[in-house]
Amino acid sequence: MTSTPKVLTGTVTARPPLRLGTSLLHMAALGSAGLLVLSLLATGLAIGVALTPLLGLGLLILVGMVHAIFGLARFEILRISTLYGMDVSPLAWRPRHREGFGEYVRSVGRNLSNGRMWAATGSFVFSCLLGSLILSALQLTVRSIILAFAPVVKMDASMSYETLAGPLNIDLPIHQAPWLLLLAVLGVAVMVGLVFLHRIVTVGIIGSMARETALTERVRTTAVQREGAVRAAEVERTRIERDLHDGVQPRLVSVAMTLGLAHQQIDSDPRQAKDLVAEAHASTKSAITELRQLTRGIYASVLDDRGLDAALSAIAGRSHIPVALDVQLNGRYPRVTEAAVYFTIAEALTNAAKHSRAQRCQVTVRVREHDGQQSLWARIEDNGTGGARITPGGGLDGINNRVLAAGGAFTLDSPQGGPTAVEVNVPCAY
Repeated sequence: MTSTPKVLTGTVTARPPLRLGTSLLHMAALGSAGLLVLSLLATGLAIGVALTPLLGLGLLILVGMVHAIFGLARFEILRISTLYGMDVSPLAWRPRHREGFGEYVRSVGRNLSNGRMWAATGSFVFSCLLGSLILSALQLTVRSIILAFAPVVKMDASMSYETLAGPLNIDLPIHQAPWLLLLAVLGVAVMVGLVFLHRIVTVGIIGSMARETALTERVRTTAVQREGAVRAAEVERTRIERDLHDGVQPRLVSVAMTLGLAHQQIDSDPRQAKDLVAEAHASTKSAITELRQLTRGIYASVLDDRGLDAALSAIAGRSHIPVALDVQLNGRYPRVTEAAVYFTIAEALTNAAKHSRAQRCQVTVRVREHDGQQSLWARIEDNGTGGARITPGGGLDGINNRVLAAGGAFTLDSPQGGPTAVEVNVPCAY
């Protein structure tokens, strides 16, 4: 089976395919139509600069030229990536952050400083120049072949060499066919060499900018993941402190006070002391249950012991509302990935039981694969009243941060009146 070499996120994994015929067609078209486009752009820029002093009317033309150059650069990236089998993200217009004319002007300025746009424009200009040279070499090759294989014509007094060869603009004698063929071969060699030069330069330009863009995006993603991990840890710490302060701590204080009363009455009223000890014992068991639930909220040991499928079955069995569980997994997955999906489902079921007044809940978990990378996808949907929102410091906020820290995506759709749907997609490797 023949594999097609690709460039993944701007990195060439193998030599890009030659595609000689397609490249020649591309460059021939650029050598004619491309030069016309460049001349129109140059004319538009000249007119814009000339009219700028006249009440600033030229600025409108210049803004239009920025959009035209952006479209040209976007076309060039698409052309090179399609021609040479490169997986390169398309050029994206940097949008406005706010409304208003001033923000639009700043947006145009940000796009003017986009190095990737200018690099792609330079690649287009370079391709057009090479295309014009290829058209000249092609013209030379065709003329040489026509003269070399032209039929022998008997010349009379009224015919001369200029009559035969003049329209072809060739100065070589018509009878020197070997030299003409050598000239045709030289023209073909020039065209092939220009195609190789075009591939090397354009792939280098587009690929290097794509690598830079990919690295920038990777840094941004890493920063988002780190920020999500910090926020998730902060939310989790706050939750643990709140649960300890509001739940387990008062219960343990009550146990201590009850045991103190029992100690005081153990001699004077043994029956009352016995009842107090029994009450303290019951409170202790409740505190142990709360501590167990608290530790389960930090991490479920069943994930390590039996995997995600069994852990989800356990929380579905403890749910106060009926849960239809549809899980199709092929084995075990990284701990971070399984934990992110598990706690998302647990929090969604808890919210459905506490706040949405739902009567049933559907949980679906699948393994998805995109571009050779596997990810765990889960959807939790209930038939409750809806209106769920992500509030800072809340349970959904903590889950969202946990998913971001794992390199995944979290989506909440909960209109007023319901239903509420939560989706999470976490890569198995990041």
